[in-house]
Amino acid sequence: MNLHFDESVAANYRSSSQKIRVMSETWLLRNSFCPCCGNEHINKMRNNAPVADMYCNVCGEIFELKSKRNGIGSKIMDGAYHTMIERITSNINPQLFVMQYSPTLSVTDLTFIPKFFFTPDIIEKRKPLSANAKRAGWVGCNILYQKIPEQGKLPVIRGGKEMGVVDVRHRYEKLKALQTNDISLRGWMFDILNCINDIGTENFTLQQVYRYADVLKVKHRLNRNIEAKIRQQLQFLRDKGFIEFVARGTYRKMI
Repeated sequence: MNLHFDESVAANYRSSSQKIRVMSETWLLRNSFCPCCGNEHINKMRNNAPVADMYCNVCGEIFELKSKRNGIGSKIMDGAYHTMIERITSNINPQLFVMQYSPTLSVTDLTFIPKFFFTPDIIEKRKPLSANAKRAGWVGCNILYQKIPEQGKLPVIRGGKEMGVVDVRHRYEKLKALQTNDISLRGWMFDILNCINDIGTENFTLQQVYRYADVLKVKHRLNRNIEAKIRQQLQFLRDKGFIEFVARGTYRKMI
């Protein structure tokens, strides 16, 4: 696989951001497969499609691409805030590719984030554009990348190395066990995953997760029994194969 952008496809563009958009999209269309079904190619949507950049003509999934030079950082700029929230809560948001490229215009990392890992909590509302702006009052958003559980960041290319279709497809099929249209359940599930990830060890205890109760109370103000909810979500994650029960009050992270 040639990881370098084809600079000739952006020769007619003046804006640096437009050049990167065209080069990165072209690279993905020429080189990537569909992580959802394994189709060898994905296709470009018609120009100015309102939701996404690309789609798979086999499984019908749609994709958006976000590209950043060097590291991704903590957040990724996206489109209109209210549109994004509506898509997430209506379960019509696209799947997301996140690409990192080098100063020499080569792809270093490509990460796939399934659409069912998005919750309103990871979308940050930006300030409205000023009265002097062309789109005065328009409100954009940022995707808070660091709030997405690590389990939902599926590497396709890591450090310039391809992960392979079989490996990516296998991991995606495992992640599909967490798919739900219930936004509240999705939020709880990923909050607990983030707590487990933050503990930072393969084995962890129920008491360690309980230490996040105050943080969870702030995020879920209507819930009056946080510890019971924690136990419920741990059981759910155990049943789905993401954690394993080791002994009384002790678990092991599996994925």
